[in-house]
Amino acid sequence: MSSLCRDCFTIAAQDPDERCAQCRSPRLIAHPDLASLTIAHVDCDAFFASVEKRDDPSLADVPVIVGGGRRGVVSTCCYLARIHGVHSAMPMFKALKACPDAVVIRPNFEKYVTAGREVRRRMQALTPLVQPLSIDEAFLDLSGTTRVHRAPPAATLAKFAREVEADVGITVSVGLAPNKFLAKFASDADKPRGYTVIGQSDAMARLAGEPVTRLPGVGPAAATRLAKAGVTHVRDLQRLSMEDLMRRIGSDAPRLHRLANGIDTRAVDPSSERKSVSAEQTFDADLSDRQTLLALLRHLSEKVSTRLKAGEIAGRTITLKLKTPDFRSRTRAETLSAPTAMAHRIFTAGKALLAAEPEGTRYRLIGIGVTHLTSDVQADGADLFDPHSTRLGQAERAMDALRARFGDSAIATGLTLSHPRRRPASPRD
Repeated sequence: MSSLCRDCFTIAAQDPDERCAQCRSPRLIAHPDLASLTIAHVDCDAFFASVEKRDDPSLADVPVIVGGGRRGVVSTCCYLARIHGVHSAMPMFKALKACPDAVVIRPNFEKYVTAGREVRRRMQALTPLVQPLSIDEAFLDLSGTTRVHRAPPAATLAKFAREVEADVGITVSVGLAPNKFLAKFASDADKPRGYTVIGQSDAMARLAGEPVTRLPGVGPAAATRLAKAGVTHVRDLQRLSMEDLMRRIGSDAPRLHRLANGIDTRAVDPSSERKSVSAEQTFDADLSDRQTLLALLRHLSEKVSTRLKAGEIAGRTITLKLKTPDFRSRTRAETLSAPTAMAHRIFTAGKALLAAEPEGTRYRLIGIGVTHLTSDVQADGADLFDPHSTRLGQAERAMDALRARFGDSAIATGLTLSHPRRRPASPRD
């Protein structure tokens, strides 16, 4: 059986339990299909926290949580914090109770965008078939790249992972498989700094003992329904006939049966785009003051604008999200005449939507999002009928240039500087 050395990238017939015959590294991977698999999922490990640790070496050996505010949520956390039970989207007060020694860092999305774009650039140097899923993960199809890189995809990916660690300063986990579902499953199997290979021949055995929640689209509610039908693990889906599954779980049976058997015919699609870009903040105390809410809304609009500009995209529909103290959500939307990535236009639409809500209502969360995304090429041009908006756009571009040169805090609008004592908790990605 062939083994791949993750350090010198040699593929040879050598015992994976021994050291590499070339460089003596113990990091060998063996699989009978190693040389023929071409579909990969690459995921940056604890991305936000890894970037923070990279930039502050004193954090290397301490648990780090990226988030903020006792009523906020965890955006992400390092693996030391995860050992204590902290996880993404956990309420901050629970995270600090589980790991009281953690260092909490407010997110710096601009810094994460820079690192994420560098990793993406390196992915696209491997193959044009890159399908991003988020700022820190993507599917890759390396079919036909062996001659270009003078190495099979397995070795090319190992070299990529090592170069990202050396040059970008963060680690990634790689899953290599015959299809997207198995590649994603593989990349999750051995984090951090993992490299897992799954072939079609061993897929069913690897999946059998997993809970059904490891399958895409099976959340807690779906898992409860499946459990009532006697399906709790993937092996239950594997052993039942299609007719029995249809009778027990209905129309979703064919999809789940295929996944349980490691079958996924979806292609890696570089044209697949994000459907929305948004940011939201949970408050340390319920807020009703309209001026404070507007200050927070402006702050969020700038964050969404930053993300849109980083992705070179724009959107036409602006959605305001509000959540009351009893956890009831309200969403309001407005569709613009043209797509935008500008913070002032996003904020103007959100401000009008907020103005339509009753004065004095208390909220525990506010958010703003942009949908109906498109390329930014046709967005935010000069408006002959609204020269004031054009001037605002020019001013905003100048502010962007200052922030890019001197940092995110170099300049801010008067509104976002208001109410400093009532600054929001953490943004959610």
